[in-house]
Amino acid sequence: MTITDTQSNPHTRSDPSIPTFATPLTIGAAVLRNRFVSAPMERNYGTADGLLTREYIDYIVRRARGGAALIFTEASYVRADGKGRIRQLGVDTDECIPGLTTLAHEVHEHGALLGVELNHGGRTAQGSVSGFVPVAPSPIPCEVVGGQMPEQLDADDIEHIIECFADAAERCHTAGVDVISLHGGHGYLIHQFLSPAYNHRSDEWAEPTLFVNRVIGAVRDRLPDMTLGLRFSAFEGSAGGLTAEQTRERMADVATDKLDFLDVSAGNYEAGQWIIQPGEWERGLLRGHADPYAREFDIPVGVAGRISSPETAEAILTSGKADFLSMARTLHADPDFPNRAIAGERYRPCIACNFCIDSLAAGPIPCTVNPWVGREAAEPEPSVRPIRVAVVGGGMAGLGAARELARLGHHVDMYEQREYLGGDFALAARLREYPEYRRIIDWYLAEIGVLDISCHTGVRVDATTFGVSRPDAIVLATGADGHAPDLDVADRTVRDVRDFLRSGDRAPAAVTIYGADREAAAVADDLLAHGTRVVMIGPQETIAHDVGRRAKIVLLPRLAADPNLTAHLGARVTSVREGKVQITDADGQRWVDAPGELLVSQGIEPSSELLVQLRSVSPPLGVHAIGDAGRDGGSVQAALVTAVDIAREIDFRAGEAASA
Repeated sequence: MTITDTQSNPHTRSDPSIPTFATPLTIGAAVLRNRFVSAPMERNYGTADGLLTREYIDYIVRRARGGAALIFTEASYVRADGKGRIRQLGVDTDECIPGLTTLAHEVHEHGALLGVELNHGGRTAQGSVSGFVPVAPSPIPCEVVGGQMPEQLDADDIEHIIECFADAAERCHTAGVDVISLHGGHGYLIHQFLSPAYNHRSDEWAEPTLFVNRVIGAVRDRLPDMTLGLRFSAFEGSAGGLTAEQTRERMADVATDKLDFLDVSAGNYEAGQWIIQPGEWERGLLRGHADPYAREFDIPVGVAGRISSPETAEAILTSGKADFLSMARTLHADPDFPNRAIAGERYRPCIACNFCIDSLAAGPIPCTVNPWVGREAAEPEPSVRPIRVAVVGGGMAGLGAARELARLGHHVDMYEQREYLGGDFALAARLREYPEYRRIIDWYLAEIGVLDISCHTGVRVDATTFGVSRPDAIVLATGADGHAPDLDVADRTVRDVRDFLRSGDRAPAAVTIYGADREAAAVADDLLAHGTRVVMIGPQETIAHDVGRRAKIVLLPRLAADPNLTAHLGARVTSVREGKVQITDADGQRWVDAPGELLVSQGIEPSSELLVQLRSVSPPLGVHAIGDAGRDGGSVQAALVTAVDIAREIDFRAGEAASA
């Protein structure tokens, strides 16, 4: 297949004033209305049997309404032993057809196309999830997901899986799916056959491209007119895995003449940072790896990897490095990103925190910055009866509540005792590990600028603040203070780590941090970048125990490799003296060197004093504590969900009061 639509080539656009990402693209039998593709992203929104739920349909349809041209569900298993997640979608039986039919119809109603990515987990699937012994080209366990030893596939079983791919594709076609993608990357079964790290066979299946070519051939023979593509990793990024050069050699032998597109990603389970990249890495970082495929193949080529702004998207397309953009987290954070990018409007940015992917093992994935993810049908419409609400506290919970209340049509007065908004999250945004955090704060500030919100910074609120102009409701979002452990301290400065960040003090020559949690790790990492010698003493057994694996996949190796970090884990501090602290750990009690100031990171303690005062104001629609102030924080995601839910509750009460 070749690119047939002249508008699909960014260098032949008839109107250069139109962004390239806004122009159509023909891929096989499919015509994309623009270049934004909602990439296959595991979500755990299906049933335990691998079927679509209403929740899942609402999620996909919301992205269709937001303007994406092609929306993929997720890597969907073609045989039950290839299932990798408890609520992963399956296309292994005819039971999947009714749900997919409904989904395709609703996606088409919004002018978008529906895609399904066919997959088998191979060695990455585990019996504890699938109920079957995993299978693979060679018996090499995947330690990252549990390490169960897979059985080596015999020739008959390989042939059966090939037929399962074709059967699954036919089911999708029957349901009205427009595009099929074969998952040939990220360390799954097709990739395992391609990789020298995981294919140690000596029979005919040792030939790395035989399996993928047989799968392509089987699907194409079954569905000669179906739009069909292959997603693959440009390199694996792990020891013994495929390099970029080796992958290009493999791809030269793949039957691309039977494909309509290629979609370039990277990494495998042993190098997960390349599958879902951290926020510290460059936006659009895989564009250079897509470039040779875009130049050498005569079918459209897509690319993934931190495409989180219109500027990045346009630069990739106009440079000719790719023809379409595979975006997952960006559209997870804001389903309206395509429409807003095309219109030049403000969008809610993804901050690449990886909270979504790190939540996969726990169930349906959330989003740190988008509190409506996974519950799209519950997002309320603006109210008909405006009221006045005071939001006390301008951190993330307060910003979330203020925006939602104003969006619902209410007038909001926001009070913050500091001179800036963003709370402790704004402090975190200064650190090396979190360069994207500032984007969501700036988005909230821009939203506040156009909504009915009056900001009062540098104001400490108490019961007398409101005088006779009592608001209809008060939202308390003042966060919490750092927990002060009981320590025997002499001749030593001790501060909570948050107070250190608030002070704006320059990085010292040396510092000791009591704590090894998320905050301690991030501050230590930032100070190390400035050349500070850091001694970390934590009661935790591991650093950043409260952070998901993907979110610290770059951080932990960097800390471990830094010679300026000394860590004492599983240890508690009892006494503090100048230059030393006494610790108790598995080896008993002893004094250790502890240079510089002692920074404490031992969690937080909400204060109830202001809550009691504000309740005395007796606003008719109540006082509502949210985020850390309401002891329901713990993460920005939890705080923002509570914030919008409280806003919705206040709005509901206002409606009831108006109709009483």
